[in-house]
Amino acid sequence: MNWNDNLTPWVIGSIVVLLLLAWVIRRIIRRGQRIRSEANPRKISIKDIDKMEDGSEFELYLFHLFQQLGYEEVHKTTSSRDFGADLVFTDRLGRRNVIQAKRYGANHPVGLSAVQEIYTSMRYYEADRSIVLTSARYTEACRTLAAVNGVKLLDREDLMDLIVLFKSRRVEEAMEIIEEDDQEPVETWQSRRKRTTR
Repeated sequence: MNWNDNLTPWVIGSIVVLLLLAWVIRRIIRRGQRIRSEANPRKISIKDIDKMEDGSEFELYLFHLFQQLGYEEVHKTTSSRDFGADLVFTDRLGRRNVIQAKRYGANHPVGLSAVQEIYTSMRYYEADRSIVLTSARYTEACRTLAAVNGVKLLDREDLMDLIVLFKSRRVEEAMEIIEEDDQEPVETWQSRRKRTTR
């Protein structure tokens, strides 16, 4: 038996181990870069949000963004059993707000369940206001239900405005987008029923 025959499996095994180790190190470095980016909202764009792997990264980004906007008592809820809210914060008027974050693709609209979940979470968190913030858009039914129940909807365009205003240090304007109450008149089931029975 030749010593080269004994060496070949060791060389191949060593190469495989080194390649595997390089792959693991690369993943760790990329994850660290992504976490650092999430920790600094000034470096995040809407394209970065679209590339986020899951909703928890978006929630973490919003947590850091709201902290850096200067909101008080910003809390990220637990991943499971969050009772419908992903963030809780106190605005400049002293109102407790709950937010449900929805990181969807630009062409995937947010439906009714988001409004239902955030609205029902208000009692658990003793909140005064509820907000759904998405990287997408909303269905018409979702908009109607939100208006009837006083749930603030912030869509993709609002999110892009927040990003631009925050990065250009126009914090007051960004906070106005978040805190402004929507007062669009909405036709409820009862008013629609009365109108059609006349």
